[in-house]
Amino acid sequence: MTQASVLYEVNDGVAIVTLNEAERMNALSESLQAGLLDAMDRIRADTSVRAMLFTARGRGFCSGADLKDFSQRSAELQPGDSLGAYVGRMMETTGNPIANGLATMPVPVVCAVNGAAAGGGFGLALACDIVIAARSAIFYLPFVPALGVVPDMGATWTLLRSVGRARGMGLALCGDKLSADKAAEWGMIWASVADDELQAEAMRVARRMAALPGHAIDETRALFDAAETNTFAEHLELERQRQQVLIDGESFGEGVRAFVERRKPVFRGR
Repeated sequence: MTQASVLYEVNDGVAIVTLNEAERMNALSESLQAGLLDAMDRIRADTSVRAMLFTARGRGFCSGADLKDFSQRSAELQPGDSLGAYVGRMMETTGNPIANGLATMPVPVVCAVNGAAAGGGFGLALACDIVIAARSAIFYLPFVPALGVVPDMGATWTLLRSVGRARGMGLALCGDKLSADKAAEWGMIWASVADDELQAEAMRVARRMAALPGHAIDETRALFDAAETNTFAEHLELERQRQQVLIDGESFGEGVRAFVERRKPVFRGR
């Protein structure tokens, strides 16, 4: 039997999506990208899923582009085609939809980073809502210093918003490997934990996310995104508008009842 490039299971309302090409450091092969897209489609279709845990097997989370495959394809190009055109098509049809899909999932996405999140793997991790890394993990952008190209998978967008221009440019241009502890200190990720605690802690957080009202996740993402361009006064007004709508919703009513009854709220649906 052919080994599945991406594993999928559901546990207590959490869809666990695991990159499964450990021998290749989970490089972004065509089969791995296809498996990721399929897993995300399954989550969107299954309303019983209330959170996603994105992780990987092996020594590394994801090493980014499959450069060996690129080298082979370059040697097999037909007249009039180019490797750049091939990569551009792949980014349009699979790479960018994966990154954008993670950032817009109908459920919160928790990413557990083991080992290296390099190149495109860096961007994929940062596209998730909450990132938890093993203490031995590293974050690495080799694009500029090693390959003469630019970071992709949304890394320049997410870095600017998480660590600022100075640190983001430093990581991109110098190509230094950032430790999990430093990434957490900078606010690039949520937490750095002991290696042997990574999966259990990530699952614990994912289960917490699964208990949240799903629509409030989308609302909160939208507010954070809008805050990048709004003035303070504009943002206060946007918060007022959304709060006015949400206060009349089922989730707020359940939250108030739970408070009065001194119990945890139980939110239904997404």
